[in-house]
Amino acid sequence: MKAMILAAGLGTRLKPLTDDRPKALVKIGGITLLEHIIAKLIDSGFDEIVINVHHFSEMLSSFIRSKDFGVKIHISDESDRLMDTGGGIVKAARFLDGDDPFLVHNVDIITDIDLRLLYDSHKQSDALATLAVGKRESSRVFLFDSNMNLSGWQNNLTGKKIIPDTTRQPLLEYAFSGIHVINPSFFNLITSKGPFSIVDAYLSLCCRNSIKGYDVSNSFVLDVGKPDSIAKAEEYLKVRS
Repeated sequence: MKAMILAAGLGTRLKPLTDDRPKALVKIGGITLLEHIIAKLIDSGFDEIVINVHHFSEMLSSFIRSKDFGVKIHISDESDRLMDTGGGIVKAARFLDGDDPFLVHNVDIITDIDLRLLYDSHKQSDALATLAVGKRESSRVFLFDSNMNLSGWQNNLTGKKIIPDTTRQPLLEYAFSGIHVINPSFFNLITSKGPFSIVDAYLSLCCRNSIKGYDVSNSFVLDVGKPDSIAKAEEYLKVRS
């Protein structure tokens, strides 16, 4: 099974911790975020992993190459241009294409979501993509209909809404966990070769393609996006160990 770790971001919210390293190499309990995610993926049965790099790309690439993780690791190099979430996935298509779905995991998400259950749920559906989402407080949320079909997006701070199909009502708010499963047929539907957000891609595709939400409201999900979240992550991992 294939997975991709999105690790190319600038990590600006984690400053000053990312002044001298990529956010993937910020440590939680003495172990880098990247190693935490790789270990979780391996435990869930994934045996081929793609990691994209941009910020301190040489440092991150050298770190990856210096380790024997016991699975096949590919580096998708975005040194010359940060491709954003959607563009980064498309740039790594040569590693991810094939007959089976692949999972995408943000490097700064610590969670107890059962990734194998998410993956298997996606495989049993006819969805182009399945997004792990939950009922938790967030400034930006996806909107789903009663059958958990993606139907829109909303910024709760500004009130901005994007609803491609207004016939789907009522719509329910769910926060995205930064973890999703995608069918490789996604690559045939995307024509853009430059940087773009996966959120924008999903919104442009959801009217004509099945993009499902997978409810993980009962799971622990922590976005390690700011320095004060480090302590929360360490406490969670201490309890789990």
